Amino acid sequence: MRVMLVHPSALMYSEIFLRLEPLGLERVAAAARDAGHEVRVVDLQVLPRSVLDAELRSFAPEALGISLNYLANIPEAIEIARYAKQASPGCFVFFGGHSVSFIAEHVLEQAQGAVDAVVRGEGEPAVPPLLEAARDGGLTTVPGVVSAEGRGPAPRLLDSLDHPRPARDLMRKRNRYFIGELDPCASIEFTRGCPWDCSFCSAWTFYGRSYRKASPEAAADEMASIREPNVFIVDDVAFIRPEHGDGIAAELEKRRIRKRYYLETRSDVLLRNQEVFQRWTRLGLQYMFLGMEAIDAEGLDLYRKRVSPDDNFRALEVARRMGIMVAINLIVDPAWDEERFRLVREFALAVPEIVHLTVMTPYPGTEIWHTESRQLTTRDYRLFDIQHAVVPTKLPLEDFYRELVRTQAVLNRKHLGLRTAIGAMGVLGRNLMRGQTNFARMLWKFGRVYNVERQLADHRRPVAYELPLPKHRATPPGRQDLFIHTRPPSPLHRRTAEPDPDGV
Repeated sequence: MRVMLVHPSALMYSEIFLRLEPLGLERVAAAARDAGHEVRVVDLQVLPRSVLDAELRSFAPEALGISLNYLANIPEAIEIARYAKQASPGCFVFFGGHSVSFIAEHVLEQAQGAVDAVVRGEGEPAVPPLLEAARDGGLTTVPGVVSAEGRGPAPRLLDSLDHPRPARDLMRKRNRYFIGELDPCASIEFTRGCPWDCSFCSAWTFYGRSYRKASPEAAADEMASIREPNVFIVDDVAFIRPEHGDGIAAELEKRRIRKRYYLETRSDVLLRNQEVFQRWTRLGLQYMFLGMEAIDAEGLDLYRKRVSPDDNFRALEVARRMGIMVAINLIVDPAWDEERFRLVREFALAVPEIVHLTVMTPYPGTEIWHTESRQLTTRDYRLFDIQHAVVPTKLPLEDFYRELVRTQAVLNRKHLGLRTAIGAMGVLGRNLMRGQTNFARMLWKFGRVYNVERQLADHRRPVAYELPLPKHRATPPGRQDLFIHTRPPSPLHRRTAEPDPDGV
């Protein structure tokens, strides 16, 4: 079959800070191609919509899949599905991805026939049999697939992260992917899943709290195939298992592979496995994202981070000693008042690290979806991007956004703009000589992207598609009820489990 896979447009924060290659879509593309299909990929983060429209006419796909890892992209995806049905009559349209997995039936109903199926769970094992069923019939027999005919069997976990290797050769304008000054930047996956259970996160509910690892040999082989000098390690928590991080490092050292790396981890993991992270700095680790989420014990308890403020601040000191630049994320509670915003601004100015802010947002698949969602002030998918308030704010909404933007501007003053451009002249010069302009462009875009008027205007847009509300329950859902993947993986998954803090 002729198969086209599409990644929707970039979200608000991607206009400035980062634009990552769609690694999951590349792996699904590889799985479909390995099954004998002719595959094309269109990433609307880096390509204009006109390219998609033209290729729908010229390629005339028999199947079109759209990746939906973010709720905010669902309205755009439904409109693309409608257009595809018109441009390529008879085309089988399916959605897949993290966020849509939790609301598959609802989205299928909203699409009113424009979408034939939704894949719940991991796409690599589901898409080849789905394409076969689209041609020959039997959608209800495909694990993880939801269609008008009903649900198929439970989603399957991928047998091994070692394959399929992402089909990076199908991507165009790879020089448009970046994160900060790492421009251009590829992405790679060493592990999948998270054994923790933060209340605001759906990574652990999606994977059923499983945790799987690629073999060090396969990870190094893939790294050797990456042309970009910079790589973002997309694992939810990097190097939970120190022997795994050491194993990959040893393989990279053996192959004499050296790049610049950016990764995400937890403070307690960094503190526990300092030797591994130190070894990776010698391989080129320069940036680290730490999801601190809160600067006090009350906030950490609220989000069930299972770390203390002391752990967080000790981790920052460790990273500084290693020479790693840290980006901190703090979750903005809509209940914050002016004083709370002021305290956070003082903190952000007092530390050398980059401080990012995300607004507390209840997502389907998270525990707070069942505790906060009945207070939603909007169900417009497009506002569920962690940059807008979707539950009541203590301050009037305009004042909340004013304080939010004022606090975000600390990042702009510290790490973007003219001062940074002068300090990073060497980096800028090297990037520009290679034709890389992503980092340069981000330095002056803050005010155009983050401003009160734009955020308020976003709330006034006509709404065509809305999130569902969770079904009323007499008691809170059990944790197993939140899982997408519920079956334990086979031994081939190389499954490990971090000692469970709560004994689950």
